[in-house]
Amino acid sequence: MRILHHIPLSPYSRKVRLVLNEKRLPFELKVEKLAERRPEYLALNPANTVPMLVEENGLSIPDSAVICEYLEEAYPDTPLLGRTLAERVEVRRLVAWFDGKFAAEVTRNLVHEKIIKRLVGRGNPDATALRAGYANIAGHLEYIGWLAETRKWLAGPTLSLADFAAAAQLSSLDYIGDVDWSLSPTTRDWYAKIKSRPSFRAILNDRVIGLNPPPHYADLDF
Repeated sequence: MRILHHIPLSPYSRKVRLVLNEKRLPFELKVEKLAERRPEYLALNPANTVPMLVEENGLSIPDSAVICEYLEEAYPDTPLLGRTLAERVEVRRLVAWFDGKFAAEVTRNLVHEKIIKRLVGRGNPDATALRAGYANIAGHLEYIGWLAETRKWLAGPTLSLADFAAAAQLSSLDYIGDVDWSLSPTTRDWYAKIKSRPSFRAILNDRVIGLNPPPHYADLDF
């Protein structure tokens, strides 16, 4: 059985989980306590980060971007990078946007500060970072709404890795109640559509000990 080392609210781990589920590839989840710096894990992944996928043949693949590219090449029957060269460029551009810009300006300032820091033993939330995260999220929701309004899916005519990259970030934020969906009804409608997919079910069933999500988190109709 392939194993995905993860942290429950890591958006990068969630992105990989969504891709594995969408491609219907069975896997086992293993929570990795990064603060422990397990020698066995460091031998597989010296960066001591999640996610990391270990294939059935023993191949160890770190980093969500590398994992997703690998899955696309190894299991192409359910393509998630677009059909044409232009579509593939746009998918990769948006994945970079959500994995990089959105994560740095929003998720890292909220989910990382509130939850991940505690899980990995790095202290209390920084108030300045929290204020920045709340200030930045509105613009990103507006941008996602514009993409969803002008296209069938975020990157174009087909469901792609861009949708899962965005949904992974938003699902982590939504778990801790930090998405004001009233700021962009179009973004909310797109998110309702993607979280209704079978590949999203396990994400909606996630629970973190000592932290329950808001009632709408697992509600497919909000």
